[in-house]
Order: sequence, then structure tokens, then C-alpha cells
Amino acid sequence: MLVALGDPMRQSILDRLSDGPMPVGRLAEVLPISRPAVSQHLRVLKDVGLVTDRQEGTRRLYQVDPDGVAALRAHLDAMWARSLGAFAQRVEIEVSAHEVSAHEVSTHEASTYEVSTHEGSTHEGSTQDRGDSDGADS
Repeated sequence: MLVALGDPMRQSILDRLSDGPMPVGRLAEVLPISRPAVSQHLRVLKDVGLVTDRQEGTRRLYQVDPDGVAALRAHLDAMWARSLGAFAQRVEIEVSAHEVSAHEVSTHEASTYEVSTHEGSTHEGSTQDRGDSDGADS
């Protein structure tokens, strides 16, 4: 079905038929292709189950097959569900990795703070006591 709908003209035909049944001649009047070309496209759409036809007098009317469209929709819904599930899983992995990284940074910052606090206790006083001053009063 997706391959059949890969052709823009078939998409256009299916769109026109979604408004209601139409004969080949009427479709050919509103599309930029010949009647035989419309018939060929309709045959493809019918073969994949997206269109049905019925005889009405001397003409054949084509219409969207609701069962075919339902099958196509189910396929697309399943595809989206799988895609969104994979996306959610990827986001979860990325968030977990980010949380681990943030935890490592905060653990590193905490241990750096402990070291600097410990160093500060062995060197009591201001920066002048350590010789780090530029001569200005603190």
C-alpha cells in the first residue's frame, strides 16, 4: 500500500475519491492525466486494497475501500508506536547518562571542596599569609 501511495498521482486520486465515488471519466476531467492513465492508477490502488469499484449502469464507480484504509492506518499506527517507543527509550538512556555524569561532577566538586577546606585549615589566615596577595588589603 505504501509503495502504491508513493506515486503523487495515486495520492491525488485517493484524495479525490475520499470525497465520494467517481467514475474514471470524472477523475480524468479533474486530473492532468489521460483516462487510460487514471484507469492504470486505479487498478494499482484496487490491487493493493485501497479502492473498490462497482458497476452502475454503463459506468464503473470507484471509491475508497474503508477496510483497506483501516489496514493502512493500523500499519502506520504500529510504525509510529514502535518509533515513539524507540525514541522514549533513547531519551531515557540519554537522561540516565546525563544524571550519572552530573552525579560524577557533583561528587568531584564535593571531594574538591573537602580538599580545599582541608588545605584551608592547615594554612590559617588570609591570602596574604600564603603569599598570594598582590599587596592590596583584603
